[in-house]
Amino acid sequence: MAVKEIEPHLYTVSDYFFKNNQNDEIFVIPEYQRGYSWEIGQCDKLVDDIETFISEGAEDPYFFGTIILNADSGAMNLIDGQQRTTTFYLLLKALEFVIGAKLKNFAEHDEDSEYLKEGLQGDLRKIQKIVYKTNDEGILKIKRDPSLLDTVVLIKNNSINEPEINKTIFSEIVRTLKFDDLNDLAKENKISKPKLNKINFYRNFLYFHARLAKYEEHSIHVFAQKLLDKCQLIVIRSWNIEQAIAMFNSLNSKGMPLSDADIISAAMYANIAEDAEKKAFIEKWGFIREATKDGSELKKGKILDIDGVLQQYMYIKRAETRAYMNMNNDTPNVTTPGVRKFYEADKGILLKTPLALCDSFKTIVNLWLLIKDYSIVKLLLKFNVNAKIYLVSYLFKFCRTDANGDFDGSAITEDLVTSIAIPLLKLFAILEMVDAGYSSTKFKTFLFKENIKLVDPKVTIKEIASDFNNHITDTGNWQREDLERALLSYERNSLVYLNEYLYARSHGKQFVLADNVNIEHIMPASGKNIAVIRKDAGINDVSEFAAIVNKLGNKILLEENINKTISNAWFKTKTQTSIREKSGYKDSCYSIASSLVSYGSDWTVADIKKATEKAVNRILDFILE
Repeated sequence: MAVKEIEPHLYTVSDYFFKNNQNDEIFVIPEYQRGYSWEIGQCDKLVDDIETFISEGAEDPYFFGTIILNADSGAMNLIDGQQRTTTFYLLLKALEFVIGAKLKNFAEHDEDSEYLKEGLQGDLRKIQKIVYKTNDEGILKIKRDPSLLDTVVLIKNNSINEPEINKTIFSEIVRTLKFDDLNDLAKENKISKPKLNKINFYRNFLYFHARLAKYEEHSIHVFAQKLLDKCQLIVIRSWNIEQAIAMFNSLNSKGMPLSDADIISAAMYANIAEDAEKKAFIEKWGFIREATKDGSELKKGKILDIDGVLQQYMYIKRAETRAYMNMNNDTPNVTTPGVRKFYEADKGILLKTPLALCDSFKTIVNLWLLIKDYSIVKLLLKFNVNAKIYLVSYLFKFCRTDANGDFDGSAITEDLVTSIAIPLLKLFAILEMVDAGYSSTKFKTFLFKENIKLVDPKVTIKEIASDFNNHITDTGNWQREDLERALLSYERNSLVYLNEYLYARSHGKQFVLADNVNIEHIMPASGKNIAVIRKDAGINDVSEFAAIVNKLGNKILLEENINKTISNAWFKTKTQTSIREKSGYKDSCYSIASSLVSYGSDWTVADIKKATEKAVNRILDFILE
């Protein structure tokens, strides 16, 4: 018998909950789903949308989007719709309390008010059937014996990304019969009131309750009716998880698609049987998530995100096993599988050791946390993003775990990092200046093959550096004169950072690449005086002037606060030393800027050309040494 794969239905909000609560089915939030993230602003818009729908008096239903469920032995896994389903429950619970309070204080004046009261009672019964998963008789039993609510599960939240206290607070809200009983929620759960107020479940519920409590009896009745019977959802049931996820990623235009990390973490978690190991996994995965989430230093600095962790370990593992090397050929196959496909290959053999795999992911995160502030790392990351893969591949083998299971990065020194960063800098600097992409054989093919040595503890950095140097100086790859021509016409910024580093190194000065650095044009490229500056330079053509001022020799690094003060000023103003309280090159920690303070003449087109030639030779000597 063929297995059904898709079953779409158009449901009202009330039918969505009634029909999908039949036969003891429950909504389930899978392990890989993100935590509940709706903010008050989104809840406010939800109520606004319903109010607008009511005020317009439209006869057609109001559409709230698509829900995708994966049906699995009585469980309705929320592939798409977790946030809305949870929010609807909170809204309905707030409505229950508000309508209950209205009925308690209801005063009948005439026949119309009698009908209104009956309508509100009907609304209340319908809502209670949803939030208590029962019928009229069951509602009465629950009121007489509230302990029956202990067995009611509206949503089984398996997400490893949702703190347990948050799950508990949601359950407490939906299982409470009286609004006032929530006053002791913080005390009963042994958390502070401020912490409770930060939990989205609680905060959004209170918002709904406060807003709806302002409605008059008639308005709340209309609101409840429209929400339950006129607001609709397309609910798609699938019996094939892969298909359900594919539909979600295709249809979901507002939310965030499920990432590889979401799916892989769920598969890892599913392979753990012991509760203690599950707890350990959740703790480890929580650390990885926290360190790479939006707003984290690693994510904000564009250094690492959660999918990047998985990708980087994939490169390490594939290099360790020589997975891409042909048996009868020394040339690697640079076709790379998708991250998810890699981890699920051979029936997910890697995923069957989830704690060990998670430890490897943690090592990568800890490694980046350790090296992210090294100036040489910041410099390398100014170039092609793929440089990260090979930097981590080399350093990963030096990381250890101490007796307590904690990360031990004592072997990772700045000198060690520099030793591998230098060869990578040379090759990725060439990539920056030539008319070729990373995927060309001179870059990706070489790096794939070299990565096997990078991950091998037995291969020395001397051998690796020699491989890079031989590849770069091979006469069939790049000629000095070709690279020189490319550098003389170079107008981007990555090599400005490299030039500063090399200048400082050659003069025995420390190179510190701060986060607040700007690219400074010595001869200004814009500003209110630009016409005069262009005239002084003897250049009438705007495009010719732009080409001159964007050359390597006219660009240096400068602190942001200094650059804001003097960026469009004349050279003499920038290099003045007589007025101590006025910022200028004299206050910079960058070697080229500070050296220009004692420059013996004005800054002209001839000086730009001379400085550019010096920068070109400096960079070429470094690359080809």
